[in-house]
Amino acid sequence: MSDEYKNPYLVEKLKTFEVERRDVKELLRDMANTAYQGRALGEVYEIIVEMIKDPNNTIFLGLAGSMSTAGMWKIIKWLIEKRYVDVVVSTGANISEDIYEAMGFSYYKGSPNVDDSELLRYKIDRFYDVFASELDYRKMENLIKEFIYTLPKGSQYSTAEFLYLFGKYLNSKGIDCIVSAAYRAGVPVFSPALVDSGYGVAAVLAIREKGHNIVLDMVKDFDQIVEIGRKAEKMSAIYIGGGVPKDYVNLVTVMQTLLGGMETGVETYKSLEYVVQITMDAPQWGGLSGATLEEAVSWGKVSPKAKKRVVYVDATIALPLIAQGLYEENIVRKNPPDLRWVFSNIRTP
Repeated sequence: MSDEYKNPYLVEKLKTFEVERRDVKELLRDMANTAYQGRALGEVYEIIVEMIKDPNNTIFLGLAGSMSTAGMWKIIKWLIEKRYVDVVVSTGANISEDIYEAMGFSYYKGSPNVDDSELLRYKIDRFYDVFASELDYRKMENLIKEFIYTLPKGSQYSTAEFLYLFGKYLNSKGIDCIVSAAYRAGVPVFSPALVDSGYGVAAVLAIREKGHNIVLDMVKDFDQIVEIGRKAEKMSAIYIGGGVPKDYVNLVTVMQTLLGGMETGVETYKSLEYVVQITMDAPQWGGLSGATLEEAVSWGKVSPKAKKRVVYVDATIALPLIAQGLYEENIVRKNPPDLRWVFSNIRTP
């Protein structure tokens, strides 16, 4: 058949999966040659590998939900320690509920098929099929409160500054968790909805107990993460879930366009060049969590030429597989950005 009659669609052959001895990294690459969400997961992995290997690339991690209670927090800690991510944007839950376990308390295998009024009687908190002691949970919140007492009364911080100081505090106590690992690595952790968690509980308890207040300056917070994007040569993102963490990072790209237009009179786009998302949210409901990466191109958030992929799967399935594959790759990151300047003017205790 001459070239002019070649079918433009039948180009790359799908490869039937063979059962054989292989590493997880090989498993994921082989899955990338199959179909449906198996292919999507394999392609997400391949993009993350390429993202990490690309020098002069600032990688944002958006972390939604309550992954720490599901046993996922040490993966996030490892990604920070390896400098596979440079900036973390997290829900308050993920960076408080890891501390619970780092303090020595345990989560327990539970079931959604229980009498929750009975759990209430025993002061057991349920996270779907995970149980936790409410009394131990309060000890974690009290730890945060005790840290707040070490800060000057009425002092103001961005969440990145607050969490940096908290990471330093926890590190000094030998409590090894996400924010203490981030403190050691110089990785900023932002949490735009920080008070929607044990942090908010602790902050209000500090006010009511001793009249000791602090102020989280969210405008300063956003300005700092926007400046990280401004200084970055290129930007990429890994989204675990969606929600506020995803949009916070997306808006960093939007601000580059607006600031550029304000300063030069010419709007240019500094969009994400690699971006992947692990989610189970669907796009047809109109929410940001399920919004496609193609939709983000219309906003200038994602480059039209970006390497991008969404996999629709539970993150507790995808994240361990991806992390294990990265462990086997043993990539040494080249030129991760030094972002310690974010903490250069913190009002310290």
